[in-house]
Amino acid sequence: MSQSYLSPLPAAVDELWSNRAQLSPSDSEARGIVVAAIDQLDTGKARVATVAESGEVVVDERAKRAILLSFKVLGMARSQVGDFQHHDRLPLKTTFDGVRVVPGAIARWGSYLAPGVVLMPSFTNIGAFVDGGTMVDTWATVGSCAQIGRNVHLSGGVGIGGVLEPPNAVPVVVEDDALIGSRAMLVEGARVGRGAVVGAGTILSASMPVIDVQTGEELGRGRIPDWCVAVGGTRPKEFPGGTFGLPCVLVLKRLEPGQRHDKAALNEVLREHGLHA
Repeated sequence: MSQSYLSPLPAAVDELWSNRAQLSPSDSEARGIVVAAIDQLDTGKARVATVAESGEVVVDERAKRAILLSFKVLGMARSQVGDFQHHDRLPLKTTFDGVRVVPGAIARWGSYLAPGVVLMPSFTNIGAFVDGGTMVDTWATVGSCAQIGRNVHLSGGVGIGGVLEPPNAVPVVVEDDALIGSRAMLVEGARVGRGAVVGAGTILSASMPVIDVQTGEELGRGRIPDWCVAVGGTRPKEFPGGTFGLPCVLVLKRLEPGQRHDKAALNEVLREHGLHA
């Protein structure tokens, strides 16, 4: 998964990583290298992970190392926004070219927001990459290193988990044109395919089975396929103490590639299965 040789970041980051136990905020040379690396993440010139042509998620381990090193070489500093005072190692993001940032939205330095992104009152953490045309709705959280594609809608209260350690760990990936329903939770390197619709309240982790309700086939774990409607569900499992339902994700319907997300049509899909939007 990790191919740091593809990284646009300097090899000096790896050298610092090998000596990280000795680093402190007093190491000005190390701090300069790390700050320059995080600046590249902040402007989108580097990113923590990409989806290769093969479909594999390729992690830039060097980028993850730079983020982790920032907590070693940056000292605590006070800052203030209006009446709100902060005390942290990482400053807030200041580059918002072409981005709409509604009051109450917070993005940390080292996250990248492409032109056309809309941030409602929400939180975007360091290392995250949010591509153009995406809406991060009210109280949604984009965790550290999460990779969010173009024209995605993260509905109100969506929780995209952060995946920072170990450096080679695959982050949460949401591909282009996906719609993530309110209060859904995507964690532990979960992945949502292009154009997929994830129902409200769905929880997906990297180890959770994804099942096609039409065939009963397990499609894999931790990944919702492209162009489908998926919701949270359970499947029975026998234990010494009885039969209990373990969580899974159910694929209810396949969509045509490129099919627009019509809310009325999606609600009808859910109603067919006794669910509500």
